[in-house]
Amino acid sequence: MLKEPGAHQHALEMVTLESLVPEDHLLRQIDACIDFEFIRDKVSRSDKDSGYMVREGKPKGFFYLDHRTVDGKHAIITDSHVTAANVHDSRPYLARLDRQRQRFGLEVEAVGLDAGYMSAAICKGLEDRHVYGVIGYRRPNHKSGYFYKREYRYDSEADVYICPAEQRITYNTTNRRGYREYKSDPQVCKRCPLLMQCTRSTKHIKVITRHVWQDSKERIDRHRLMDAGKKIYARRKETVERSFADAKQLHGHRYARMRGLDKVREQCLLAAACQNMKKIAQVKAHKALLSLIRWLSRPIRRIRWSQIDSTILPQLY
Repeated sequence: MLKEPGAHQHALEMVTLESLVPEDHLLRQIDACIDFEFIRDKVSRSDKDSGYMVREGKPKGFFYLDHRTVDGKHAIITDSHVTAANVHDSRPYLARLDRQRQRFGLEVEAVGLDAGYMSAAICKGLEDRHVYGVIGYRRPNHKSGYFYKREYRYDSEADVYICPAEQRITYNTTNRRGYREYKSDPQVCKRCPLLMQCTRSTKHIKVITRHVWQDSKERIDRHRLMDAGKKIYARRKETVERSFADAKQLHGHRYARMRGLDKVREQCLLAAACQNMKKIAQVKAHKALLSLIRWLSRPIRRIRWSQIDSTILPQLY
């Protein structure tokens, strides 16, 4: 009843994507110009706990990160938290801040952070905890020939953006990442003489995003321009940066001596303990020296010998 399959039905044909894409296709030009390796989640074959780090000005490779918190008065290390290098600095910050406040009873009044911690979540978290935050500034990426985002004014009362051509960009939706999206009217934009400086969208729609906690981010950002904020951030350079420099130069912090997250955490905690012992000894020695200076500089009471009874003279010797 069933026919025997022919020979052509047993034949295998090998088809690859390489053969399907023409030689002059645009995808081949893009692949030649852009390295898409950053999309893959690289895993080290020798240490799976480490993370592949790609940062501007830093070497690429598998590393660990030591997220360190340092006291602003005596430069005592209050927390050392180790993660893989592909974990962003801002992710564990608020949880580590809460841990220090709860475990040690620290009353944190102000913090100084570098520009890598500038995110809406951290700014909102600092305000909720009533902590005065000062975060460094990083110049945003800007495409030449386009308007800067700051040239689009935000009207908080009407909840709209005003473009350089004085047209309203109204609210459209809120995405899953917590950003409110504002879109322009394409009928107005396609006749605008500033269109090419605003957007190259084929639909003639300009889209501006604003985080739901953007107000907190703007308030925290203003702190770095105040006198108090400048002093706090200047103190950060003398404490946190110096702490990492000493750890690298004197305590072998440049390299992980062992493999695995737990063992690297032990190394970082031991280095922090050694640094803290030296700092505490310096602080105590400084306080003892100040006490000695105050004792030596105390006023000496002068005695008039004519007013001393001769019967108490032997008691003075």
